[in-house]
Amino acid sequence: MPKKLVRLRTRPSRDGTEFTLMLDYVDENGLRHRISLGHGDRRKAEFQRAQKERELRMGIVEPESMKLSVFTADSLTRTGDQIRESTRREYEAAMTDFRNVVGNKDFKTVTIKDAESYRQKCLDKGNSPATVAKKLRHLKRFFQLAVERGQLDTNPLRFVKPPRSPKGKVRAYTNDECVKILKAANEFSSPVPWELLIHAAMVTGMRRAELLNATWRNVNFAEMTIEVAPKENIDETWEWRIKDAERRTLPLTDELTTMLVRHQDGQPEGHPYVFIPPERYAFIQELRKQGRWTYSDSRLRVLNNFRRDFTDILHAAGIEVGTFHDLRRTCLSNWLASGMSEHDVMVLAGHASFSTTHEFYLAVRKDVVDRARQAATFWRALGARPDFQAQEVDIRSGKLFNSKDLEDKRP
Repeated sequence: MPKKLVRLRTRPSRDGTEFTLMLDYVDENGLRHRISLGHGDRRKAEFQRAQKERELRMGIVEPESMKLSVFTADSLTRTGDQIRESTRREYEAAMTDFRNVVGNKDFKTVTIKDAESYRQKCLDKGNSPATVAKKLRHLKRFFQLAVERGQLDTNPLRFVKPPRSPKGKVRAYTNDECVKILKAANEFSSPVPWELLIHAAMVTGMRRAELLNATWRNVNFAEMTIEVAPKENIDETWEWRIKDAERRTLPLTDELTTMLVRHQDGQPEGHPYVFIPPERYAFIQELRKQGRWTYSDSRLRVLNNFRRDFTDILHAAGIEVGTFHDLRRTCLSNWLASGMSEHDVMVLAGHASFSTTHEFYLAVRKDVVDRARQAATFWRALGARPDFQAQEVDIRSGKLFNSKDLEDKRP
């Protein structure tokens, strides 16, 4: 049975006491139309729907189908600059991989079987489950947009499940590690104010790009806050947009505020950016004049050798494994451990849902583990089991001994 090209929709009146019926269809150019029939007679409306259906079948046909390669280009063109350049490349790469597996077929003939085959091919090729899951999310988004644009009735990939994989451990620095990192940053020779930058990440939980694109206008010394806000492409600043487009205001501590005041006193008059050295800022401004600076650079090229320098700081602090983003995870974990609500942590983190905060950012702090261990000894107050009372554990060997035997062995 062919799918309906024209559907009936109901539109209630403003006061909710009555409704009118509408025709909902997509023309030959892929444009969606919703035309009010001006009445609520379903019998009459069905006749009008069938008439429009015949018109479309006889010549005003449904949107032209496209090969996956054309569908990809068309979708990205329609999306425009609503996504980042790097995200666009990821989406395009995922669809190219998908096309290499299932062929450059008509996008309307794609099925869940194609996606399942693609999932297995990726795993066989050595892609990690997390990478495959990300690719599947990109593909699903392509087809979901096609549904929203009236090109498809349903998303053929909506029920495709990501490959199973154990949840990775969230890395957060301990308090002792944080002290060592700050000390190593203070001793690190660089025009970049690494100690201030790391301290700000620990306190505010801001992302790397958010910190590097922060200007002095975002800092409110009187209220001890810093705002995460987008930047316009003007003489003093380059264009930068916030991830998920969420503006937010974050608290500063007394110590961090004092550090910022001292840092600003040492900056040239009119220098706009907080963490970008004046020499680097002048170089970027020259690149902008030459047309050699893109939006993507506002995320990836603000500072040279960022990852290498931070890794050197970690090694100087005696920490072998870690990333700058772990500072954000550390901050968010500390917020929750200090008693802040899940909702407040989510809002300050700039996440759309707490599930994101919980899955990718919150680590179990050592003090929480210690408190749980302490709580687990409640049975002592109730009276220990007799067979446990007479036994103790040699921690090194893990063996049980009778208390009397242990007393005999002790000096």
